[in-house]
Amino acid sequence: MTDTRWLPDLAQFPGPKYLALTRALRDSIRAGELPPGSQLPTVRDLAWDLHVTPGTVSRAYQLATQEGLLAATVGRGTFVAAQSPRLGPTQSMFQERDLDSEPWLVDLRSPQLPDVERGPIFAQAMTRISEDVGHSWDDYPTQRGEEPLRKAIVKWLGDRDLGHYGADDIALTHGGQNGLLLTFLCCLRGDRPVILTEDLAYPGIRHAARLARAEVVGIELDGEGMVPDALEAACRRHGAQVLVVTPEAQNPTACRMGAERRAQIVEIARRYDLQVVEDDCYSVGEAEASALPSMRALAPERSWYIGSLSKSVSAALRFGYVVCPEGMGEAGRLTAQHGFFALSRPVSDLCLELLQSGAAEEIRRKVQTEFSARLDHMVRALHRFDVNWLPGLPFIWVPLPMGWRGSTFTRAAEGEGVLLRQADEYALIHGRAPHALRIAVAGAIPRQRFDGAVETIARLLNRPPSDMMAV
Repeated sequence: MTDTRWLPDLAQFPGPKYLALTRALRDSIRAGELPPGSQLPTVRDLAWDLHVTPGTVSRAYQLATQEGLLAATVGRGTFVAAQSPRLGPTQSMFQERDLDSEPWLVDLRSPQLPDVERGPIFAQAMTRISEDVGHSWDDYPTQRGEEPLRKAIVKWLGDRDLGHYGADDIALTHGGQNGLLLTFLCCLRGDRPVILTEDLAYPGIRHAARLARAEVVGIELDGEGMVPDALEAACRRHGAQVLVVTPEAQNPTACRMGAERRAQIVEIARRYDLQVVEDDCYSVGEAEASALPSMRALAPERSWYIGSLSKSVSAALRFGYVVCPEGMGEAGRLTAQHGFFALSRPVSDLCLELLQSGAAEEIRRKVQTEFSARLDHMVRALHRFDVNWLPGLPFIWVPLPMGWRGSTFTRAAEGEGVLLRQADEYALIHGRAPHALRIAVAGAIPRQRFDGAVETIARLLNRPPSDMMAV
């Protein structure tokens, strides 16, 4: 609860309401109307008072937080920051909730790996690696010592068309998010570099860009992903250095880029000397993988391919990899070395054991089987709507029927015990989001509860607000 009563007049600011609210926040803070330490109203309360959507207030708070005007504290609220903003990130990557205290909620915001009895598999693998613990564990890990693990990754990626590469082209990272930051640190130069990416994109891209002191510019999407003409226009306007793209499984829209479109994107990247970062962390197993060439195969001289084990084996491992452009493997590993020396021995040895023994592939196969069964149920339950999905991908994209907005639908779903992500959460700060949802396949939730949550979503989609009010 907050006693701050702040009701700005948004009509005096032209443009989108979230930008008007951001300007009002900025002016009120600078004028002293909102002194440092003042607690702002909750998103819902301010949205109600201003007659705007919670998404509008949330985006304004987010923008003001990134400017250092506000500080958000999980569990406490949003406050006006001190006059000298603290250094470093000011916003969590994730919206955390204590679901243990809200056991009735079904969380379909992010994919969750199913329980495939990986515990005993991990325990056996850890027992085996413990037998080799010796003096080599006394010193710092090294990049050279990771060569066997890099060779195992080459084999793991054998079903992907990544062009010609080997273990010397790979840098190992602490998950896919760390891989993004590593590539930015390798590629960016200057005081305020520019990164181009899809205008609906994984939020971790902008968080990594912020750490690298880079500006992110969104590129228009269509049914195949990034639009070439829009990309070229942005290249002319912004002089960007890096392009982040997800051709295989776009997050969140679940579209796949065709071969001709990939070739067009690569041609533009060459013309404007862009480094291409290909985020493939949602890549599926061999049975579901497409036969299309990766950006790394089409442009091996400038493409950085990022993957991890988080979506297929275990997110707890925090293990990822970057297949660097030709001749850049050493630069990638040196960047990793300067950041964290090398992976910790327990993590690297465990991952090597899982990969070499075939346990990782066994887990991936079981995970994909369960994901596919749940995905099939989701698609069948929501078949009447314009659902976008790909075989094996652990989420679907659902444009909302007429009458629903993203914010009102997510509130209605939460009222019935289902947590969802709306398109606003994937939009860049200055971008626009459609009224749509990304619904995740949550494998860790018991099947009966998961199916029930999907049925709840289908029922709500069939009853837009006008119909609900008529009942």
